[in-house]
Amino acid sequence: MAMSVQKLFQERKYPFIFTLSFLILCAILLLLSTSQSPIYFFSPSNLPSLSKISSSSPPPPAPPLPTSISSSSSPPLPPPLSTEEQNKPPQDQLPSADNANNNSSDSNSSYSEASISNSEQESAPDQAASGGVNHPPKQEEHQGSSRSDTNDNETEDFSRSDWKVCKGVGVDYIPCLDNWKAIKALKSRKHMEHRERHCPKPLPRCLVSLPRGYKTPIPWPKSRDMIWFNNVPHPKLVEYKKDQNWVQKSGDYLVFPGGGTQFKNGVANYIKFIKKTLPSIQWGKNIRVVLDVGCGVASFGGYLLDRNVITMSFAPKDEHEAQIQFALERGIPATLSVIGTQKLTFPDNAYDLIHCARCRVHWDGDGGRPLMELNRILRPGGFFIWSATPVYRNDEQDQRIWNSMVTLTKAICWKVVAKTLDGTGIGLVIYQKPVSSSCYEEREQNDPPMCNREAINISWYTPLERCLPQLPPGANIWPPSWPKRLTNTPVDLSAETNAQDMFVSDTKQWSKLVSEVYMNGLGINWTSVRNVMDMNAHYGGFAAVLIDKPLWVMNVIPIHEPDTLPVIFDRGLIGIYHDWCESFNTYPRTYDLLHAASLFGSLTKRCNIIDIAVEMDRILRPGGWTLIQDTKDAIGELSAILRTLHWQVSLYEDQYLVGKKGFWRPDGGHVER
Repeated sequence: MAMSVQKLFQERKYPFIFTLSFLILCAILLLLSTSQSPIYFFSPSNLPSLSKISSSSPPPPAPPLPTSISSSSSPPLPPPLSTEEQNKPPQDQLPSADNANNNSSDSNSSYSEASISNSEQESAPDQAASGGVNHPPKQEEHQGSSRSDTNDNETEDFSRSDWKVCKGVGVDYIPCLDNWKAIKALKSRKHMEHRERHCPKPLPRCLVSLPRGYKTPIPWPKSRDMIWFNNVPHPKLVEYKKDQNWVQKSGDYLVFPGGGTQFKNGVANYIKFIKKTLPSIQWGKNIRVVLDVGCGVASFGGYLLDRNVITMSFAPKDEHEAQIQFALERGIPATLSVIGTQKLTFPDNAYDLIHCARCRVHWDGDGGRPLMELNRILRPGGFFIWSATPVYRNDEQDQRIWNSMVTLTKAICWKVVAKTLDGTGIGLVIYQKPVSSSCYEEREQNDPPMCNREAINISWYTPLERCLPQLPPGANIWPPSWPKRLTNTPVDLSAETNAQDMFVSDTKQWSKLVSEVYMNGLGINWTSVRNVMDMNAHYGGFAAVLIDKPLWVMNVIPIHEPDTLPVIFDRGLIGIYHDWCESFNTYPRTYDLLHAASLFGSLTKRCNIIDIAVEMDRILRPGGWTLIQDTKDAIGELSAILRTLHWQVSLYEDQYLVGKKGFWRPDGGHVER
């Protein structure tokens, strides 16, 4: 028989009353919590408003200039995470395993190695969800949100509970370079095949963990010389290169003194030494765009920034632990790549100067293909600086390599314009690529032969060639001195009738859009921005407008878009080809801002927007920004996904999306800020 509340009080059954009240309260709280939206939403009510956007669709290449911007209505905020939940530490790191040496090293490989590092043994690394030390895995899969088809264009309904931390990988996971199942199946590693791209299918839909103790990166320019150790917790290079002043550990910091294997007196003096050796190299004037091969921690490129030179530093992900990650954490342009069996993802005739200081590439290997690849991407009249022991040592092995280099450079018509030693006994040689095809025609043997192809093509999974490309029309015309080069009509601009008008219009449109909207109307803290990526760069107009800001831009040309990357290099900017249906060749947490105009509407016809969002989350730093302009449908889909990742998201006139990534990970994670 039911008992009335009044009777309960009369009989003084207080424990029963207390228990019943507690259960009712819990039920009410449960109903309230499940009714809240699991979305964090940023309402930019304090941002200045602009007049009404007149364009209803995004015309390429530059987005339309709005006359008004208003934020979309925001759903109610959920309760914030508790302090305990925010600071919940990740799982303990697993100890590293003692792995046997790999016996597959080959003396003919482009980057000579004694062995494969512990993190690259026959199987995949297996790490705690919080990341840590790599060692062989127990499974090939990466735990994440399940789905049956990565190319399904239907956006799935995600909630907070769907996202999971990537399992079996570390905090530095790069899907297309850490696909251990594919690497294990390779028939050969002779030509660095294991350092090339092997993208998993389907792409893993999981989130990479933060390193324990991760902090907001040190701002530029201080970051050039020091970074937080916990952000890139890799001590191996400190010990391995301790006598060469590459990098040192000092308390909570990694410090970069500006030394290097070939920089006995420091990289600043080395740069002066090059200028003294060949005065026609005018840093920041006729020499603006440089490629540094096997760059180490990219100090060469970092110090050239002071001279208005933008350097693309690259190296493979190899036993020189996280050298490219060091570079990007410092705020220096860099990418992961290797001269193996495929062409580098740069256009023909792009770089003014290419540099190699003990980069350990066998230029004469594989029939000379590595050096012919440099010849392809070096601008006619451009320079190749080689500082390595064969240049200045007389032992048998070095002399054999030097003699092979003499034969090869003569065959491709490179001319030695300088060869010298510095005060420490370190030497270098400087070659120059021809500007006329007469040398090719006068060779006694047509070896290597001239390439049959006529048009410049996008180099994406393209095999290396053993041939010499025809010199382009106007090969003897060097770009104007910097900074005129940025705004002058590029040599590689399309010959179409309206190309010049399109270029001028694009430049003006970007200038107005960035100054009136991007800088003042969207609430982005530009003082925290150093590493920027334009995911669909077109002519590089966005990067050109930002040229006086203390930042740099990686201009990406998607492979499904028109090839305008030669124009970007003509302007004195840097860039790369990429397919956004795959993972980008960079470490997690390496960019401060991702920008894209008119990209997603066409890209989602080829791949799923969820996979692109996962990749954006991987490469963007906590506290970093996205700035997207696209179709209404694409913006709606992308913003919905980013909110499930706990990003702060603002929408403007259904065309502009501003997102800010937080420190949230699905299983929590301890970070200090």
